[in-house]
Amino acid sequence: KNQLVPEKEGNWTVDLATGEAMSIYDAAMRSIARGIPLIVLAGKEYGAGSSRDWAAKGTTLLGVKAVIAESYERIHRSNLVGMGVLPLGFEPGQNRETLGLTGREAYSISGVAFGPVPGGKVTIRAKAEDGRETVFRAVVRLNSPVEVEYYRHGGILPRVLRMFMGQ
Repeated sequence: KNQLVPEKEGNWTVDLATGEAMSIYDAAMRSIARGIPLIVLAGKEYGAGSSRDWAAKGTTLLGVKAVIAESYERIHRSNLVGMGVLPLGFEPGQNRETLGLTGREAYSISGVAFGPVPGGKVTIRAKAEDGRETVFRAVVRLNSPVEVEYYRHGGILPRVLRMFMGQ
């Protein structure tokens, strides 16, 4: 259930630039056209019941660069990494609600540029529309050096292509 549009079920979200309710696809395409990368704030068992790799492909094609979740369905987390999406976890006892996050904030993630470390931490700054800033730490949910390598290259396919090209 998308909490940005609690009155609607299914494929709905809000274009945060205009406040207009619309399909997730249309809003994502607008964000991509504006050059705005997206993140997902998620609850527990993010990705459970999904169609596995297609769900991660869809996430990538919608312009999502990171997911911050309370927990992940195991295979979906791995598929996100394979598609170049950074899986992050809220620290124990924290979630979107306890941090007062609405999903309407502007987010920045620091601690990734020089290579995330499996199980390491990143700092997230969420700036609300009223200027209030929430700063919190999140756990990097990359589980191995191989996953770090895939993420660093933007996913498995770009990594394999660079390997064949000798880069």
